[in-house]
Amino acid sequence: MTAPRPRRLICVGFRRWKQYNLAPILRSQADELIFVPHAKAARRLAPTPADAIGWWSCEPPEGVAELAGTSGAMTIRIEDGFLRSVGLGSDLIPPLSLVLDRTGIYFDPRQPSDLETILATADFSEEELERARAVRAFIVEHGLTKYNLEPRQQPDWATQGRKVVLVTGQVEDDASIRFGCSDVRTNHGLLRAAREGDPDAYIIYKPHPDVMSGNRNGRMTLADARQWADHIETDLSVISCIEACDELHCMTSLAGFDALLRGKRVVTYGQPFYVGWGLTEDRAERTAALARRRRVLSLDQIVAGTLIRYPLYWSPETGRVSDCEQVMRKLAQTRDLLERTGDLSKLRSGFLRRQGRKAKLLIKAHLSA
Repeated sequence: MTAPRPRRLICVGFRRWKQYNLAPILRSQADELIFVPHAKAARRLAPTPADAIGWWSCEPPEGVAELAGTSGAMTIRIEDGFLRSVGLGSDLIPPLSLVLDRTGIYFDPRQPSDLETILATADFSEEELERARAVRAFIVEHGLTKYNLEPRQQPDWATQGRKVVLVTGQVEDDASIRFGCSDVRTNHGLLRAAREGDPDAYIIYKPHPDVMSGNRNGRMTLADARQWADHIETDLSVISCIEACDELHCMTSLAGFDALLRGKRVVTYGQPFYVGWGLTEDRAERTAALARRRRVLSLDQIVAGTLIRYPLYWSPETGRVSDCEQVMRKLAQTRDLLERTGDLSKLRSGFLRRQGRKAKLLIKAHLSA
């Protein structure tokens, strides 16, 4: 059932640059969009059940949950979509997709999200599954992922015929790890678990791009990583690594979903949205989230729910809501053009260059306020 359109969408606690990037998209979802700095300012707007109160990520700003409860306003958690952009969100690159979740958020397993409900209950038509197959084929053919930033090349790892296990690092203070992991919750712990579980494998460690950029936490010293990994891959895209591996190990990384799309065996140590449906080897404790997920799904059903039904796609050119297929084509065209001109590398390297881009956007955001 389609949720009612809010009269007002009151977004609390968004930084100026994020307001600038998200306002065109969010205006399409309500009759009026209002940004306020905190719950006290939101309360002065006297929200009603016809309104919605939104915030970024899973945890509401102080006082927002209480305000929603007393006013009866809907709540909407807002996050980046799975096919986001060419470039990092932490470098203030605007998104081409968002998720607006009214019950939870896909990376917080403590309670069901709209995505989990879709996957647990939806009846997918054959037409929708055919569309999902085409979406998956396009993603695989064009090497798309969330950020589409790193070069796509054939690895030259000297694996000497050993099984190749890819271990994908993450930002260690991400909510998906804080709320979705127990025994294994650090990049060091993940690498160690992968090695101890398969002593003879050739293990590739791929750090998270936000960690490599210096924008987020989770960096291990090379000496620590080499204690467990045979090779540390800092240049090639995660997609190039996935395509060359036999299996992938992760905590809650979206790379596990990328690997499923490419037919790889996936071992998880947390509770990402794609586990518990019969397609992954789940090594986390039998938690409430995994206990909720009792349905066995095909990969096409997961793709239909995750990439077609759940996200909101956006076209900056038309200023209108878009769809998965159009955004995929836009990402591939943009990434390929930047590769041909040599500008893709400038998006991921050069601290001063990246800070300059951020400064320009912050100036635009300030002037537009």
